[in-house]
Amino acid sequence: MKLAVFFCLFCMFAVYSAQSASLYRWVDTDGKVHYTEQPPPPSAARKIEEKTIGTPPADDGQLPYASRLAAKNFPVTLYNSGCGDACTKAREHLTKRGVPFNEKDAGTPEVQAELKKLIGALEVPVLAVGTVTRLKGYEAGAWNAALDEAGYPKNVPFLRPKPKEPVKADAKGEQKPATGDGEGKP
Repeated sequence: MKLAVFFCLFCMFAVYSAQSASLYRWVDTDGKVHYTEQPPPPSAARKIEEKTIGTPPADDGQLPYASRLAAKNFPVTLYNSGCGDACTKAREHLTKRGVPFNEKDAGTPEVQAELKKLIGALEVPVLAVGTVTRLKGYEAGAWNAALDEAGYPKNVPFLRPKPKEPVKADAKGEQKPATGDGEGKP
């Protein structure tokens, strides 16, 4: 019985450790290809590729399934710069809705070239949802429609409700909601 329990624990550890292992493929100076779990010595390798095997262990702050699926199928990119109110509202809109997005600064030449190829102009903010939907300018209704169609949740599913106010007792032993002024008065 003890052997079976030990074997199960060993298998669980082996699966967990292999779940996020890295594999290195490198070519040495003679042109020979090597596959190792350890990084190669810096002087011996000409070309190094690191591959992650499996998926890393889940963290507690992970997005809900619907958000992860939408982000996988229809990644969101916000092309933005310091354009003022419209750019600020665009960023806040995606954040409030809980949409994971990649933000690109349209002030750099590389992003400007990408933006010009994408929409034919240098205009911000631009919302790219997946490979098809491109929205110029900020308009909340159009942005919500595009995000809804992609499958993003309408509200922020991973925010927890605010905790109730702490209760504190006064001199007579009666409990009252605590307030910010420290007096205990409602």
